Amino acid sequence: QVQLVESGGGSVQSGGSMRLSCAVSGYTYCMGWFRQAPGKEREGVAAINSGGSTSYADFVKGRFTISIDNADNALYLEMAKLKPEDTAMYSCAADPRWLRNELRPSEYRYWGQGTQVTVSS
Repeated sequence: QVQLVESGGGSVQSGGSMRLSCAVSGYTYCMGWFRQAPGKEREGVAAINSGGSTSYADFVKGRFTISIDNADNALYLEMAKLKPEDTAMYSCAADPRWLRNELRPSEYRYWGQGTQVTVSS
């Protein structure tokens, strides 16, 4: 059983930075960050697998960085140059299998409860 607990959300002004953390227990192979804004579908933000390969949605490339700290059993999302349109509930997800599309939410079995990120203009 995989358990995920996010932390680090909050409010920030446009152009600011924020780091999200996800405490992980259990074996995982693929991990990702996803977000869902009110009235919109959940979308993939960034993903990483145990081999170290990363993938990013086009709308965060150059601004967000995903990483894993194996010593701390934690997944991170460093967010910079935040924009109001980045406002959403951010969730981490994990799966012990290789996934065909690591940015597709429906691929993942395990989810955290989410943490709200609000970017004001």
